Amino acid sequence: MQHRRRGEDAPKNNHLRLRNVLNVIFMLLAIVGGAVYYWSDQIVGAIIIMVAVVFKLVESAIRIMFR
Repeated sequence: MQHRRRGEDAPKNNHLRLRNVLNVIFMLLAIVGGAVYYWSDQIVGAIIIMVAVVFKLVESAIRIMFR
């Protein structure tokens, strides 16, 4: 069993919190983009989905860099 000091998990928790926020933004944009694509304008929906993918790519990069 490893014992950690109090401050050692702080940077990891900050990255986890940022990743969670980016994931929530991604999911919301993907849902909204899918709805707009299906029920309204396909071009605008596709742009919203592409923006969502950018958020997912940033989250994935953070996951790879700070694991």
